[in-house]
Amino acid sequence: MLLFFTCITVFFNIFTYNSVFKLNGAICTNAKEVSFETRISQNEYIIQYRHYYFPHARHKFLNAALRRFNFTNWHIIERENKAFRCPSDFDLLQLDERYDAHFTHLIQLELHPLIKKITPQRIVKRILHFNSTNNNRLGRHLLRALPAQITTMLQANVLWGMGITGAGVKVAVFDTGLAKSHPHFRRVKERTNWTNEKSLDDGVSHGTFVAGVIASAKECFGLAPDVELHIYRVFTNSQVSYTSWFLDAFNYAIFKKIKVLNLSIGGPDFLDYPFVDKVLELSANKVIMISAIGNDGPLYGTLNNPGDQSDVIGVGGINFENKVAKFSSRGMTTWELPWGYGRLKPDIVTFGSQVKGSNVHGGCRSLSGTSVASPVVAGAVALIASGALSKLHLINPSSMKQILIEGAERLTDNNMFEQGHGKLNILKSMQLLLTYEPKITLSPEYLDFTETYMWPYSSQPLFFGSMPVIVNVTILNGIAVTGVIREAPTWHPHADKHGNILNIAVSYLPSLWPWSGWMSVHIAVNQKGVEFKGVAEGHISLEIECVPEKQEGKIVRNIKFPLKVTVIPKPPRNKRILWDQYHSLKYPPGYMPRDNLKIKSDPLDWRADHLHTNFREMYTHLRNTGYYIDILRMPYTCFNASEYGTLLIVDPEEEFFDAEIKKIENDVYSEGLSVIIFADWYNTTVMKKIKFFDENTRQWWIPDTGGANIPALNELLKPYGIAFSDFIAEGFFAMGDHSMYIASGTTLAKIPRGTDNIVIGAELQDQGFEILENPNTADIKKQFKPILGLFQTESELRKHYITENAQTHSSYEENKVEQPNVETEISAERNPIINKRILLEELKNANYEDDDAKAPNKLALIENKNIKQVLTQKISITSKSTSGRIAVYSDSNCLDSIHLEKACFWLLDAILEYTQSSYKSELLQKLNRNSEFYPSTAHTLPLRLYSSNLHLHSKVIDSNNKFHKKETEACELLDWLQPQSVNSADLKLASNRLKQIDLNLLQASKDHKVIELLNLHAESKHANAALPSHEEDDSSIQVSLIFIMLLTSLVLIFFIKYFKRKWGL
Repeated sequence: MLLFFTCITVFFNIFTYNSVFKLNGAICTNAKEVSFETRISQNEYIIQYRHYYFPHARHKFLNAALRRFNFTNWHIIERENKAFRCPSDFDLLQLDERYDAHFTHLIQLELHPLIKKITPQRIVKRILHFNSTNNNRLGRHLLRALPAQITTMLQANVLWGMGITGAGVKVAVFDTGLAKSHPHFRRVKERTNWTNEKSLDDGVSHGTFVAGVIASAKECFGLAPDVELHIYRVFTNSQVSYTSWFLDAFNYAIFKKIKVLNLSIGGPDFLDYPFVDKVLELSANKVIMISAIGNDGPLYGTLNNPGDQSDVIGVGGINFENKVAKFSSRGMTTWELPWGYGRLKPDIVTFGSQVKGSNVHGGCRSLSGTSVASPVVAGAVALIASGALSKLHLINPSSMKQILIEGAERLTDNNMFEQGHGKLNILKSMQLLLTYEPKITLSPEYLDFTETYMWPYSSQPLFFGSMPVIVNVTILNGIAVTGVIREAPTWHPHADKHGNILNIAVSYLPSLWPWSGWMSVHIAVNQKGVEFKGVAEGHISLEIECVPEKQEGKIVRNIKFPLKVTVIPKPPRNKRILWDQYHSLKYPPGYMPRDNLKIKSDPLDWRADHLHTNFREMYTHLRNTGYYIDILRMPYTCFNASEYGTLLIVDPEEEFFDAEIKKIENDVYSEGLSVIIFADWYNTTVMKKIKFFDENTRQWWIPDTGGANIPALNELLKPYGIAFSDFIAEGFFAMGDHSMYIASGTTLAKIPRGTDNIVIGAELQDQGFEILENPNTADIKKQFKPILGLFQTESELRKHYITENAQTHSSYEENKVEQPNVETEISAERNPIINKRILLEELKNANYEDDDAKAPNKLALIENKNIKQVLTQKISITSKSTSGRIAVYSDSNCLDSIHLEKACFWLLDAILEYTQSSYKSELLQKLNRNSEFYPSTAHTLPLRLYSSNLHLHSKVIDSNNKFHKKETEACELLDWLQPQSVNSADLKLASNRLKQIDLNLLQASKDHKVIELLNLHAESKHANAALPSHEEDDSSIQVSLIFIMLLTSLVLIFFIKYFKRKWGL
């Protein structure tokens, strides 16, 4: 009977094996995206040294240095991993949490000549978001064709047929580990664990999947099945990692001479210096890092680090329809903002949606995300490199990037910041490597305003008087790890293509390292092009000098950057808008809270608030409406107001120089400039409420400002009698037929006099009260508040407003913030990334002026009362004013694409009609409640938070004295290059892109080293043959199972006979 059941079981397994695994592959959960959270580890610091030292030398030095500062309760955290006996350039220090003063001593310790930097240890948590696929469908339905293996779609099987399978290339996978005897992998050279868990296996399945996409040799095939796999387990089963784990693992990868390193992680914090510096060091050691660009699409400006670094190959994702996937993060990079302009990223895109890969115990599963697209490119890089091992010494981060981007196929429906250089093409890149000679190229390799691919450059032409356009060009040096730009670049206008109407300036860093550099090209139209309409062309040339490895003598290369710029005559002033970028803070400075207080999962404001990032949809709308928008990257003192109809200020966090406030006042009253402001919430009591406790500095972190810097905006609006309040408004309402929503906005506290003004209100909830008291939302009564104001400024009232605001109390509230008890409030919010709970007491706003301060100002207050009485009189003011107009709205979330609930582009159009031409829309006139709201009753305006650290990140406030502003920043004076005209007919500016594949070249160029390496493991597969098919795998499995069945039967028969004899049956 036992034999019978055994046979039935084995036969069942034989004939159902394929269906079982196919079913598992079909019904497994699919991760739609992988997200990351990062926070600072408690009292742990990374001490970076300037050189590598053995452990004993490091510990001896650190012990002596810390004793000098009377440190007593500290210890070095021992890192028990493969590299713990090797020289290292960092230590991990833990301090006793009771010693608050240690943080100050650490800052002093950083001044030591042997110490490079001291930074808090960071914890990274990766979260896989799964959506289960339900196959229990009733009735008839359309069947969607499942995509073929990506190895076939990318034509990797063509190279397999030539014997190119990845052999001879070391690939490191930094992820969650891999099981020791996983059936899919042929050559796992080493598995190492860098976490605090005693395991090498993958408990999450993500690391197995990533390794499978690169190197699986069964079922769901990887692209390079014969690579030498090195598995680095840097994430725990809880998907947690530490910066120090990565640093140790990176050092070990350099020691092991890893060639390709896949990193399917990322995050917005490009100022995690130890991590960023170590990535640069990896690149300098010829490690080719491939990293996911992020899953924060379709928003622009959402690139993740390290994929956004110039020396890393940043990978975006596409679907099987060859369109950039919705989840894939878009460029540009935001390191360079607000002064400059971002770089072109991602570098390349490939399949990242519903890709099949290895499951943790065998079989296949499907996942989506750029963390899936990244190993696709890593596998392709290893496969391509293995096809030309004789050229392996020429392969470095830049040369491989050149090969990939020159072989990429450009997608028709996506722009440069969506797709980078295009879709991965393995065969083209393989051919390029076979013919590769070290060179220096540019990314992008040219600029063309006439190509839609070149958005945003293609979206708006240049004209005389417009702000210079900037293109940030990455220099890829495939020759040597270092290089030098010898002399200033040269501008060559093409005389026969109207190039002489362009002015060109170039800023750059002379040194190139590692394998790359940059230059920033500023383009403007000079006076010769005032009436020109057409295309102007030219090119920039620069000479780069470098010394290749193992070669005597210097190499000098002349590189050209072609330009093709669309130029039009200057548009009228009422069609021109100036966007204020300067007063947006660079991310990540400090604790800058979210604009929408209801969004708990995304607490920090990190998309740069740029026209081409999170305000892209608004920009596109304005361009389609016929407006021309310039970007101001400098203070207000640096633009000519007569050129623009409206200055558009949206969600500013920065302060304003006094000279800026005075300049705008003069521009509005004398030059007719109009100003539009879309503000956001601000309330110091709420700011204290959403604070969090930093366990490293032992301090409570309070936001440095609100959603917008309302006290600064009120200073800017003083000369016009306008001010915002600290009431936080939220709610849905209607404006005519338009459904509107204010996410977390402010309201108007002061309204100027004028019979022609428009003030519109709405019934809204007090969101600040909700946050502070946490009541039942249904019980909160809505309040009718002014949210929109359109005001015609009048020169006659200018001096009255100035006099009224001349005597003001301090703009900072007193430092009466009670310090919380750390021990009793230790469970409060720890970090803005993961804050969920609000536990702090409500602190009421108050006027902190003392009696002594009030006494000297009694006369001034009486005078101000008289002025107010004059201003409240109903005086008819003529509407034929030549002064500008002011429009203010309480919330910017309706323009911001990040968490857009209800777009208000129609309202922006109506406001612009008013500011540009004084036209008032019929709808806004019908909604006008000016008479109800004027005169305003607000007496106290929002004050700056005393505990704010905005001065540490501000361009305006003195970093050493938060109560003092710096001298106004000087305007940028561009040094225009002296033109050296040439004729385009005499030039050859050919593209580096490969147009077609030569299979004969691939066949004829089989590398002898590939054959030798394949012969070393010929027992595991036939040399120069394609990988086995599904049918071959299935038949071999069935034969094995039949053999097991027969062996089991023989064993059972033996035991049955034995027991029969023993028992005498």
